[in-house]
Amino acid sequence: MRALTYAPGKRGSLAVEEVPDPRPGPGELLVQGLAVGVCGTDRELAAGEYGWPPPGRERMIIGHESLGRVLEAPEGSAYSPGDLVVGVVRRPDPVPCGACGRGEFDMCRNGRYTERGIKELDGYAGERWTLKAAYAVRLDPALESVGMLVEPASVVAKAWEQIERIGSRAWFEPRSVLVTGAGPVGLMAALMGRQRGLEVHVLDRAPEGLKSSLVAELGATYHSAGSLEEFAKDRPDLIIECTGAGSLVLEAMTATAAAGIVCLCGLSAKGRALQVDAGMVNRDIVLENDVVFGSVNANLRHFRAAATALAQADLGWLRRLVTRRVPLEHALEVFEPAGDIKAVIDLTA
Repeated sequence: MRALTYAPGKRGSLAVEEVPDPRPGPGELLVQGLAVGVCGTDRELAAGEYGWPPPGRERMIIGHESLGRVLEAPEGSAYSPGDLVVGVVRRPDPVPCGACGRGEFDMCRNGRYTERGIKELDGYAGERWTLKAAYAVRLDPALESVGMLVEPASVVAKAWEQIERIGSRAWFEPRSVLVTGAGPVGLMAALMGRQRGLEVHVLDRAPEGLKSSLVAELGATYHSAGSLEEFAKDRPDLIIECTGAGSLVLEAMTATAAAGIVCLCGLSAKGRALQVDAGMVNRDIVLENDVVFGSVNANLRHFRAAATALAQADLGWLRRLVTRRVPLEHALEVFEPAGDIKAVIDLTA
């Protein structure tokens, strides 16, 4: 079969090549790959910035934003041929640590977890792949064209779960949320905020266009800006920071209403120094009982929550998030940024 592979740690190694057909083991599904989404993590892997191949191998299949259709299912499983599925990315460590032992492997404490397409396990960018039934999530058939969005949505589903857990420390009836960044994760955060009945604001540097249109269709408010200055008077109760831009991260820490919650979902680049009044940040967080926390990855529960959220969303809106599709033979094209919201590789073309 054909698959998109790379050699972790080697820039320029990304290639479409023939690899052996996968064979399902006990308890595994055999899945026809339909599509795979490409994100910043994939581009960093292709650039050789990190990645860990399976033991004894130099190359591996990339891709963690999966979408496939079941071809074969083990007897007695909850799946049948024809089911539309996505695969969870992370697997618990073998020890396991306390978190992994309780199914919270997105919060692994010893770093020995593995991840499809990233760390020691082949990814989903192949014409066929296998998947343990325990790590599969069935999708509504209506999501066939957009199911690869479940993975980025799962990251946001986890963020919202954690926000609500933190909020439960006291009276918690938030009115407004500010999302910084209108990429796939930011737009998913806005979607789930509207599904919770909140007043949603989305800030992004992009001028009026597709992003602002997508935000407006949610019933949210779009702000084209590079800072949070306009929120100085009417501060949001919650902020979900999805850009990783250092200046916005620092602004967000002191930009919520009292007892506010800031969830950091974006990753900042290293080596960029910024001047900050640390005393002011400290005083603001402490005196207002604020919380700032980071969130990354997702477990099975979050994937299921994401699948539910997408099934409840407007399908036409979701389809507009996918701004570029290429066949597998042209997969390398989407690893060059081109202003996409979500680029997708079609594994069937």
